[in-house]
Amino acid sequence: MLLSAMGAKLGAYLHDDTITDVLLNPDGCLWVDRLGEGRINTGHTLTPADGERIIRLVASSMDAECNALHPRLSAELPGSGARFEAKLPPLVRAPTFAIRKKATRIFTLEDFVSQGVITVEQQAILRAAVAGRRNIIVAGGTQSGKTTFTNALLAEIGAQGHRLVILEDTQELQYPPGDVVPMWTKDGIASMSDLLRDTLRMRPDRIVVGEVRGAEAYELIEAWNTGHPGGVSTLHADSAGDALYRLETMMMRSPHVTQWPLHALRGAVARAVHYIVFITKTDHGRRVREIARLDGLAGDQYQLASHPVP
Repeated sequence: MLLSAMGAKLGAYLHDDTITDVLLNPDGCLWVDRLGEGRINTGHTLTPADGERIIRLVASSMDAECNALHPRLSAELPGSGARFEAKLPPLVRAPTFAIRKKATRIFTLEDFVSQGVITVEQQAILRAAVAGRRNIIVAGGTQSGKTTFTNALLAEIGAQGHRLVILEDTQELQYPPGDVVPMWTKDGIASMSDLLRDTLRMRPDRIVVGEVRGAEAYELIEAWNTGHPGGVSTLHADSAGDALYRLETMMMRSPHVTQWPLHALRGAVARAVHYIVFITKTDHGRRVREIARLDGLAGDQYQLASHPVP
């Protein structure tokens, strides 16, 4: 009902499985982010009145307000689960919003090969890593496609028949049916660190964390190092190597490691993480720029065997 009320232009983009994001800029232009193509100006526009009408519709559906006194809105679209972030004047010149769609289709590694996101060689590396129960970090910038790519890895994992526990702050990952236990954090009730500790008592074969952001990195590394191989997680980073240093920094926020020497910290990371997939967003769509295998430490330095793509 809400999607219909948003209008035909917007509805068409929201129902297109190849589109991940729909964006309204203050100038009224509608942009979309399409898998394999990147961000595109659709050539369609919305008037300020239509933009504000849509924002108010979403706010009303959430029993919230969005107006000049309350010009910010963060919501989840009923039914689709898409994330909706909007601003009204005086924060912006004219109404603007960004809709981040939840995947309605799981794109496979084969799909990513056909779209040019990965090469055939990279596909083979990833399939072997999943079959060998290697732990994989998917790293990249904001909207680089980390979640969509992780969905493809989960589809590969689903074929293995293992018990999978998936932990997220908000429900974004899509996974195949089977022996799967999804859990979500809740402010004031259960943090990601809490869920990771609880997960160890739920007989998981593999542990997946939608995104690691802070001190829970310690619990994740410990879980992967204590008999639960074959997991996946994502994090924000600028390269495969940077992902490892980001993990270190997040682990240091945990009171459990404040006194650890650098060699012990890096040793824990090197034992737990086997592959880092670095994905980027380009003018022509998403690309996996590098798959790096972590071969332990030499002294205090990580040893990365990289498979970069020009």
